[in-house]
Amino acid sequence: MRDCDTLLIVGSNFPYSQFLPKYGAARAVQIDIDGSAIGMRYPTELNIVADAAPTLDMLIPLLQQKHDHSWRDTVEQNVSDWWETLERQSMLSAKSANPMRIVWELSQRLPDNAIVTADSGSSTNWYARCLRFTEGVRGSVSGTLATMGCAVPYAIGAKFAHPERPAIALVGDGAMQMNGMAELLTIRRFSGQWKDPRLIVCVFHNNDLNQVTWELRAMGGAPKFEPSQSLPDVSYADVANAMGIPGIVVERDDDIGPAWDRALAADGPTVLDMRCDPEMPPIPPHATYEQIKELTTAILKGDPEALHVMYQGAKTKAQEFIPHRR
Repeated sequence: MRDCDTLLIVGSNFPYSQFLPKYGAARAVQIDIDGSAIGMRYPTELNIVADAAPTLDMLIPLLQQKHDHSWRDTVEQNVSDWWETLERQSMLSAKSANPMRIVWELSQRLPDNAIVTADSGSSTNWYARCLRFTEGVRGSVSGTLATMGCAVPYAIGAKFAHPERPAIALVGDGAMQMNGMAELLTIRRFSGQWKDPRLIVCVFHNNDLNQVTWELRAMGGAPKFEPSQSLPDVSYADVANAMGIPGIVVERDDDIGPAWDRALAADGPTVLDMRCDPEMPPIPPHATYEQIKELTTAILKGDPEALHVMYQGAKTKAQEFIPHRR
């Protein structure tokens, strides 16, 4: 999007304006049923306050087919290269399991009619990066990515709306402790009513409020503050088992794929207790100088995991410089 000359915004309140074109670099059209969303993220020239579906049905016949595909070819090649980079990053070793690989392995097995919900936190990063949706798959996250505790209730709601489809909740352990564990009782109570009883709760178990920890490091130049960031250790598999839902513990990368296979082949709900490395860095593909400077400052101030952060960060970033298959 940053390099386009025309930007069409359809029903989106995309909050990360740093990934949009520079103001004035692109002409922009916005379609939204909510007039208050118009022009919120980018200066738009043509604003259409209407239902997106019929509006697009009327707009598409007016478009002219372009014969120069060079810009599109560049975008498609960049996307293909980035998937290769993500695969290499996902396959890196980590302390316990690599959280990226948790979602990468799911992506290789995702049922065509699955509904995937993600919570707010670092689990959202891996959901957004590593999960490749096919045509029939649907996903749901917190609308503004700022409300913890949504993934498990969203998955339960999905099961009542579509009892014939499998639902998968990707949830951090902070959100799981907030309300996810209590909702396991709801799942156990109603799972017998669902035509497809599979509801998989995948817990990213790292004993850390991880998204805020990385925000402190990369945006505030502050080391991890353990009194507020560290979580009590809980066996989510044991809790699930006590509530009558099978729980599976995963502590090694090579066990991630088989755990997904077991959960997807089950005849009922499953909780995956994925014990993963909190220091796997969510490095953006275009890391800014300020982000690098703040992270370095945090490490120099005595981050408790400084050496491991540096090791995992260097190893992960290096994958972007390996030549791609052509």
